[in-house]
Amino acid sequence: MNSSDRSTHTTPSSPDSLIPYGWDTEWDNTFAPYAEQGLVVGRVVRVDRGLCDIVTAEGTLRADTALVTPRDPLKVICTGDWAAVDTVADPPLVRSYLPRRTAFVRNTSSKRSEGQILAANVDHAIIAVPLTGDLDLGRIERFLALAWESGAQPLIVLTKADLVPDPTALSYLVDDVETTAPGVQVLAVSAADGEGIEILQAVVAGGTSVLLGQSGAGKSTLANALLGAEVMEVQAIRDVDGKGRHTTTTRNLLALPGGGVLIDTPGLRGVGLWDAESGVGQVFSEIESLAEQCRFHDCAHEAEPGCAVLAALEDGSLSQRRLESYRKLIRENQRILAKTDARLRAEIRRDWKMKGAIGRAAMEAKGRKLH
Repeated sequence: MNSSDRSTHTTPSSPDSLIPYGWDTEWDNTFAPYAEQGLVVGRVVRVDRGLCDIVTAEGTLRADTALVTPRDPLKVICTGDWAAVDTVADPPLVRSYLPRRTAFVRNTSSKRSEGQILAANVDHAIIAVPLTGDLDLGRIERFLALAWESGAQPLIVLTKADLVPDPTALSYLVDDVETTAPGVQVLAVSAADGEGIEILQAVVAGGTSVLLGQSGAGKSTLANALLGAEVMEVQAIRDVDGKGRHTTTTRNLLALPGGGVLIDTPGLRGVGLWDAESGVGQVFSEIESLAEQCRFHDCAHEAEPGCAVLAALEDGSLSQRRLESYRKLIRENQRILAKTDARLRAEIRRDWKMKGAIGRAAMEAKGRKLH
Protein backbone atom coordinates (compact mmCIF):
# COMPACT_ATOMS: atom_id res chain seq x y z
CA MET A 1 0.00 0.00 0.00
CA ASN A 2 1.44 3.37 -0.98
CA SER A 3 1.35 6.35 1.35
CA SER A 4 -1.01 8.12 -1.06
CA ASP A 5 -3.60 5.40 -0.43
CA ARG A 6 -3.69 6.04 3.31
CA SER A 7 -5.87 8.68 4.89
CA THR A 8 -4.09 11.42 6.80
CA HIS A 9 -7.24 12.38 8.75
CA THR A 10 -6.43 11.81 12.40
CA THR A 11 -8.33 11.30 15.62
CA PRO A 12 -8.48 14.18 18.12
CA SER A 13 -5.66 12.61 20.16
CA SER A 14 -3.33 12.18 17.18
CA PRO A 15 -0.12 14.20 16.83
CA ASP A 16 -1.22 16.30 13.85
CA SER A 17 2.19 17.98 13.63
CA LEU A 18 3.70 14.64 12.57
CA ILE A 19 1.58 14.42 9.40
CA PRO A 20 4.38 16.06 7.35
CA TYR A 21 6.64 13.24 8.58
CA GLY A 22 4.32 10.53 7.27
CA TRP A 23 1.87 10.05 10.14
CA ASP A 24 -1.56 8.70 9.13
CA THR A 25 -4.58 6.93 10.62
CA GLU A 26 -3.03 3.51 10.07
CA TRP A 27 -0.02 4.45 12.20
CA ASP A 28 -2.43 6.03 14.68
CA ASN A 29 -4.31 2.76 15.09
CA THR A 30 -1.09 0.76 15.43
CA PHE A 31 0.23 3.08 18.11
CA ALA A 32 -2.98 3.05 20.20
CA PRO A 33 -1.81 0.32 22.65
CA TYR A 34 1.41 2.25 23.33
CA ALA A 35 -0.53 5.49 23.85
CA GLU A 36 -2.55 3.72 26.56
CA GLN A 37 0.76 3.04 28.35
CA GLY A 38 1.55 6.75 28.38
CA LEU A 39 4.24 6.47 25.69
CA VAL A 40 4.82 9.18 23.09
CA VAL A 41 5.17 8.52 19.37
CA GLY A 42 7.89 10.03 17.21
CA ARG A 43 9.78 9.36 14.02
CA VAL A 44 13.47 8.55 14.16
CA VAL A 45 15.41 11.14 12.17
CA ARG A 46 18.93 10.04 13.10
CA VAL A 47 20.68 7.20 14.96
CA ASP A 48 24.18 7.50 16.38
CA ARG A 49 26.03 5.33 18.91
CA GLY A 50 23.12 4.04 20.93
CA LEU A 51 21.21 7.31 20.86
CA CYS A 52 18.68 8.60 18.37
CA ASP A 53 17.06 11.91 17.53
CA ILE A 54 13.27 11.61 17.36
CA VAL A 55 10.80 14.21 16.14
CA THR A 56 7.60 14.20 18.25
CA ALA A 57 4.51 16.39 18.44
CA GLU A 58 6.30 18.41 21.14
CA GLY A 59 9.55 18.82 19.22
CA THR A 60 12.76 16.86 18.68
CA LEU A 61 14.32 14.92 21.54
CA ARG A 62 17.28 12.61 22.01
CA ALA A 63 16.51 9.15 23.38
CA ASP A 64 18.47 6.11 24.50
CA THR A 65 17.97 2.95 22.40
CA ALA A 66 19.43 0.47 24.91
CA LEU A 67 16.07 -1.26 25.39
CA VAL A 68 15.71 -1.94 21.63
CA THR A 69 19.21 -3.17 20.80
CA PRO A 70 18.82 -6.89 20.03
CA ARG A 71 21.50 -9.21 18.70
CA ASP A 72 19.73 -9.41 15.35
CA PRO A 73 21.09 -6.43 13.34
CA LEU A 74 17.88 -6.34 11.31
CA LYS A 75 15.86 -5.55 14.43
CA VAL A 76 17.85 -2.58 15.66
CA ILE A 77 16.11 0.77 15.48
CA CYS A 78 16.98 2.82 12.41
CA THR A 79 16.23 6.06 10.61
CA GLY A 80 12.61 6.10 9.45
CA ASP A 81 11.22 3.98 12.29
CA TRP A 82 8.22 5.15 14.31
CA ALA A 83 9.25 4.88 17.96
CA ALA A 84 7.31 4.53 21.19
CA VAL A 85 9.19 6.74 23.66
CA ASP A 86 9.07 6.94 27.43
CA THR A 87 9.54 10.68 27.92
CA VAL A 88 9.18 10.44 31.72
CA ALA A 89 12.49 8.58 31.94
CA ASP A 90 15.69 10.61 32.17
CA PRO A 91 17.08 10.40 29.58
CA PRO A 92 14.04 9.47 27.45
CA LEU A 93 13.97 5.79 26.45
CA VAL A 94 12.77 4.12 23.27
CA ARG A 95 10.58 1.27 24.53
CA SER A 96 9.70 -0.17 21.13
CA TYR A 97 9.13 0.72 17.51
CA LEU A 98 6.11 0.10 15.32
CA PRO A 99 6.12 -2.78 12.81
CA ARG A 100 7.82 -1.63 9.62
CA ARG A 101 5.91 -1.35 6.38
CA THR A 102 9.08 -1.55 4.32
CA ALA A 103 12.80 -1.89 5.05
CA PHE A 104 15.85 -1.35 2.84
CA VAL A 105 18.44 -3.99 3.76
CA ARG A 106 21.85 -4.77 2.32
CA ASN A 107 24.50 -7.35 3.13
CA THR A 108 27.46 -6.02 5.07
CA SER A 109 31.01 -6.58 3.93
CA SER A 110 31.78 -8.67 7.00
CA LYS A 111 32.80 -12.28 6.57
CA ARG A 112 29.92 -13.32 8.82
CA SER A 113 27.49 -12.06 6.19
CA GLU A 114 25.09 -9.97 8.25
CA GLY A 115 22.22 -7.88 7.02
CA GLN A 116 22.27 -4.15 7.67
CA ILE A 117 19.07 -2.12 7.63
CA LEU A 118 19.60 1.30 6.07
CA ALA A 119 16.13 2.83 6.24
CA ALA A 120 12.62 1.91 7.35
CA ASN A 121 9.10 2.75 6.19
CA VAL A 122 10.24 4.01 2.79
CA ASP A 123 7.88 4.58 -0.16
CA HIS A 124 10.44 5.57 -2.82
CA ALA A 125 14.03 4.35 -3.22
CA ILE A 126 15.91 6.99 -5.24
CA ILE A 127 19.03 5.54 -6.82
CA ALA A 128 21.43 8.34 -7.73
CA VAL A 129 23.73 7.54 -10.66
CA PRO A 130 26.26 10.15 -11.83
CA LEU A 131 26.71 10.90 -15.53
CA THR A 132 30.38 11.75 -15.02
CA GLY A 133 31.72 8.43 -16.27
CA ASP A 134 30.76 5.15 -17.85
CA LEU A 135 27.42 3.82 -16.58
CA ASP A 136 27.84 0.73 -14.41
CA LEU A 137 24.65 -1.09 -15.39
CA GLY A 138 25.50 -4.03 -13.14
CA ARG A 139 25.65 -1.78 -10.09
CA ILE A 140 22.32 -0.23 -11.07
CA GLU A 141 20.75 -3.70 -11.29
CA ARG A 142 22.15 -4.52 -7.85
CA PHE A 143 20.65 -1.39 -6.30
CA LEU A 144 17.34 -2.11 -8.03
CA ALA A 145 17.19 -5.66 -6.65
CA LEU A 146 17.56 -4.34 -3.09
CA ALA A 147 15.05 -1.57 -3.74
CA TRP A 148 12.36 -3.91 -5.10
CA GLU A 149 13.01 -6.36 -2.26
CA SER A 150 12.53 -3.59 0.30
CA GLY A 151 8.95 -3.03 -0.78
CA ALA A 152 9.62 0.53 -1.97
CA GLN A 153 9.15 1.84 -5.50
CA PRO A 154 12.55 2.41 -7.15
CA LEU A 155 13.37 5.56 -9.07
CA ILE A 156 16.65 6.08 -10.93
CA VAL A 157 17.97 9.63 -11.00
CA LEU A 158 20.83 10.31 -13.42
CA THR A 159 22.63 13.22 -11.75
CA LYS A 160 24.88 15.91 -13.23
CA ALA A 161 23.01 15.89 -16.54
CA ASP A 162 24.50 19.33 -17.29
CA LEU A 163 27.84 17.58 -17.88
CA VAL A 164 26.32 15.82 -20.91
CA PRO A 165 25.56 18.82 -23.18
CA ASP A 166 24.67 16.72 -26.22
CA PRO A 167 20.90 15.98 -26.01
CA THR A 168 21.26 12.94 -28.28
CA ALA A 169 23.99 11.43 -26.10
CA LEU A 170 21.91 12.08 -22.98
CA SER A 171 18.89 10.41 -24.60
CA TYR A 172 20.97 7.31 -25.39
CA LEU A 173 22.15 7.10 -21.77
CA VAL A 174 18.59 7.35 -20.47
CA ASP A 175 17.48 4.65 -22.94
CA ASP A 176 20.28 2.31 -21.77
CA VAL A 177 19.21 2.65 -18.15
CA GLU A 178 15.51 2.26 -18.97
CA THR A 179 16.32 -1.02 -20.74
CA THR A 180 18.21 -2.12 -17.63
CA ALA A 181 15.35 -1.10 -15.32
CA PRO A 182 11.99 -2.36 -16.62
CA GLY A 183 9.05 -0.77 -14.82
CA VAL A 184 11.21 1.95 -13.23
CA GLN A 185 11.08 5.67 -13.95
CA VAL A 186 14.44 7.07 -15.09
CA LEU A 187 14.96 10.81 -14.68
CA ALA A 188 17.96 12.88 -15.80
CA VAL A 189 18.48 15.86 -13.48
CA SER A 190 20.92 18.67 -12.90
CA ALA A 191 21.04 20.38 -9.53
CA ALA A 192 23.25 23.03 -11.14
CA ASP A 193 20.63 24.33 -13.57
CA GLY A 194 17.46 22.83 -12.06
CA GLU A 195 16.73 20.40 -14.91
CA GLY A 196 14.33 17.67 -13.78
CA ILE A 197 14.20 18.88 -10.16
CA GLU A 198 10.52 19.90 -10.27
CA ILE A 199 9.53 16.48 -11.60
CA LEU A 200 11.53 14.79 -8.85
CA GLN A 201 9.97 17.04 -6.20
CA ALA A 202 6.51 16.00 -7.38
CA VAL A 203 7.44 12.32 -7.07
CA VAL A 204 8.93 12.51 -3.57
CA ALA A 205 6.13 14.75 -2.22
CA GLY A 206 3.96 11.68 -1.76
CA GLY A 207 5.69 9.86 1.09
CA THR A 208 9.11 8.91 2.42
CA SER A 209 12.07 8.63 0.05
CA VAL A 210 15.55 7.25 0.70
CA LEU A 211 18.45 8.61 -1.37
CA LEU A 212 20.99 5.94 -2.29
CA GLY A 213 24.14 5.78 -4.37
CA GLN A 214 27.88 5.50 -4.37
CA SER A 215 30.19 8.21 -3.07
CA GLY A 216 30.44 11.05 -5.57
CA ALA A 217 27.00 10.44 -7.07
CA GLY A 218 25.88 13.94 -6.11
CA LYS A 219 23.40 12.85 -3.42
CA SER A 220 24.07 15.74 -1.04
CA THR A 221 23.79 18.28 -3.86
CA LEU A 222 20.54 16.64 -4.96
CA ALA A 223 19.24 16.65 -1.37
CA ASN A 224 19.98 20.39 -1.11
CA ALA A 225 18.08 20.99 -4.36
CA LEU A 226 15.04 19.12 -3.01
CA LEU A 227 15.25 20.86 0.35
CA GLY A 228 15.68 24.28 -1.24
CA ALA A 229 18.55 25.09 1.11
CA GLU A 230 22.20 24.22 1.73
CA VAL A 231 21.39 21.73 4.47
CA MET A 232 23.75 18.94 3.44
CA GLU A 233 27.47 19.65 3.26
CA VAL A 234 28.93 19.22 -0.21
CA GLN A 235 32.63 18.61 -0.84
CA ALA A 236 34.52 18.94 -4.10
CA ILE A 237 34.81 15.90 -6.33
CA ARG A 238 38.06 15.20 -8.13
CA ASP A 239 37.75 15.86 -11.87
CA VAL A 240 40.13 13.04 -12.75
CA ASP A 241 38.04 10.16 -11.43
CA GLY A 242 34.79 11.65 -10.14
CA LYS A 243 35.54 10.57 -6.58
CA GLY A 244 35.48 12.52 -3.37
CA ARG A 245 34.91 12.27 0.34
CA HIS A 246 31.64 11.14 1.84
CA THR A 247 29.64 14.26 2.59
CA THR A 248 27.04 12.34 4.60
CA THR A 249 28.24 10.21 7.52
CA THR A 250 24.90 9.27 9.08
CA ARG A 251 21.41 8.58 7.77
CA ASN A 252 19.26 11.67 8.28
CA LEU A 253 15.52 12.11 7.81
CA LEU A 254 14.48 15.57 6.67
CA ALA A 255 11.06 17.08 5.92
CA LEU A 256 10.79 18.50 2.40
CA PRO A 257 9.21 21.93 1.87
CA GLY A 258 7.02 20.61 -0.96
CA GLY A 259 5.77 17.66 1.08
CA GLY A 260 7.21 14.26 1.92
CA VAL A 261 10.38 13.40 3.78
CA LEU A 262 13.85 12.44 2.57
CA ILE A 263 16.36 10.06 4.13
CA ASP A 264 19.87 10.89 2.95
CA THR A 265 22.49 8.15 3.30
CA PRO A 266 26.30 7.95 3.15
CA GLY A 267 27.89 6.81 -0.10
CA LEU A 268 27.74 3.03 -0.38
CA ARG A 269 30.96 1.37 -1.51
CA GLY A 270 29.52 -2.12 -1.25
CA VAL A 271 26.01 -3.09 -2.29
CA GLY A 272 25.70 -6.72 -1.25
CA LEU A 273 22.44 -8.58 -1.72
CA TRP A 274 20.52 -9.80 1.31
CA ASP A 275 17.76 -12.36 0.71
CA ALA A 276 16.72 -10.55 -2.46
CA GLU A 277 15.42 -13.36 -4.66
CA SER A 278 12.14 -11.65 -5.51
CA GLY A 279 13.96 -8.35 -6.04
CA VAL A 280 16.35 -9.96 -8.53
CA GLY A 281 13.36 -11.52 -10.30
CA GLN A 282 11.72 -8.09 -10.57
CA VAL A 283 14.85 -6.49 -12.05
CA PHE A 284 15.18 -9.25 -14.64
CA SER A 285 11.48 -9.69 -15.26
CA GLU A 286 11.99 -10.42 -18.96
CA ILE A 287 14.30 -13.35 -18.12
CA GLU A 288 11.86 -14.64 -15.52
CA SER A 289 9.07 -14.51 -18.12
CA LEU A 290 11.21 -16.37 -20.64
CA ALA A 291 12.07 -19.00 -18.04
CA GLU A 292 8.37 -19.84 -17.69
CA GLN A 293 8.43 -20.90 -21.37
CA CYS A 294 11.35 -23.32 -20.97
CA ARG A 295 10.67 -26.99 -21.62
CA PHE A 296 11.87 -28.00 -18.14
CA HIS A 297 10.58 -26.19 -15.05
CA ASP A 298 14.00 -26.48 -13.36
CA CYS A 299 15.93 -25.29 -16.41
CA ALA A 300 19.29 -23.74 -15.47
CA HIS A 301 19.51 -21.89 -18.82
CA GLU A 302 22.93 -23.37 -19.51
CA ALA A 303 22.62 -25.97 -22.28
CA GLU A 304 19.20 -27.56 -21.81
CA PRO A 305 17.08 -28.33 -24.88
CA GLY A 306 13.98 -26.18 -25.29
CA CYS A 307 15.41 -23.32 -23.20
CA ALA A 308 13.53 -20.13 -24.06
CA VAL A 309 16.21 -17.99 -22.38
CA LEU A 310 18.99 -19.37 -24.56
CA ALA A 311 16.74 -19.02 -27.62
CA ALA A 312 16.27 -15.32 -26.83
CA LEU A 313 20.03 -14.99 -26.40
CA GLU A 314 20.58 -16.55 -29.81
CA ASP A 315 18.06 -14.38 -31.65
CA GLY A 316 19.41 -11.22 -30.02
CA SER A 317 16.30 -10.25 -28.04
CA LEU A 318 18.27 -10.87 -24.81
CA SER A 319 21.80 -9.55 -24.32
CA GLN A 320 24.67 -11.66 -23.03
CA ARG A 321 25.53 -8.98 -20.47
CA ARG A 322 22.01 -9.02 -19.09
CA LEU A 323 21.96 -12.81 -18.72
CA GLU A 324 25.39 -12.91 -17.08
CA SER A 325 24.35 -10.21 -14.63
CA TYR A 326 21.20 -12.18 -13.78
CA ARG A 327 23.22 -15.35 -13.19
CA LYS A 328 25.73 -13.49 -11.04
CA LEU A 329 23.12 -11.97 -8.75
CA ILE A 330 21.20 -15.24 -8.44
CA ARG A 331 24.40 -17.08 -7.43
CA GLU A 332 25.37 -14.35 -4.98
CA ASN A 333 21.96 -14.39 -3.35
CA GLN A 334 22.10 -18.17 -2.99
CA ARG A 335 25.53 -17.95 -1.31
CA ILE A 336 24.25 -15.36 1.16
CA LEU A 337 21.23 -17.48 2.02
CA ALA A 338 23.38 -20.58 2.31
CA LYS A 339 25.46 -18.92 5.02
CA THR A 340 22.39 -18.43 7.16
CA ASP A 341 20.15 -21.33 6.13
CA ALA A 342 21.47 -24.82 6.85
CA ARG A 343 18.72 -26.54 4.85
CA LEU A 344 19.48 -24.45 1.77
CA ARG A 345 23.19 -25.21 2.17
CA ALA A 346 22.36 -28.91 2.08
CA GLU A 347 20.20 -28.47 -1.03
CA ILE A 348 22.98 -26.58 -2.82
CA ARG A 349 25.51 -29.27 -1.91
CA ARG A 350 23.18 -31.96 -3.24
CA ASP A 351 22.71 -29.95 -6.44
CA TRP A 352 26.47 -29.60 -6.87
CA LYS A 353 27.00 -33.33 -6.32
CA MET A 354 24.26 -34.18 -8.82
CA LYS A 355 25.73 -31.88 -11.46
CA GLY A 356 29.18 -33.28 -10.75
CA ALA A 357 27.92 -36.84 -11.18
CA ILE A 358 26.20 -35.93 -14.45
CA GLY A 359 29.38 -34.28 -15.68
CA ARG A 360 31.52 -37.27 -14.79
CA ALA A 361 29.07 -39.65 -16.47
CA ALA A 362 29.13 -37.53 -19.62
CA MET A 363 32.93 -37.53 -19.65
CA GLU A 364 33.04 -41.30 -19.15
CA ALA A 365 30.55 -41.81 -21.98
CA LYS A 366 32.61 -39.56 -24.23
CA GLY A 367 35.73 -41.52 -23.32
CA ARG A 368 34.08 -44.84 -24.22
CA LYS A 369 33.05 -43.46 -27.61
CA LEU A 370 36.61 -42.37 -28.31
CA HIS A 371 37.84 -45.88 -27.60
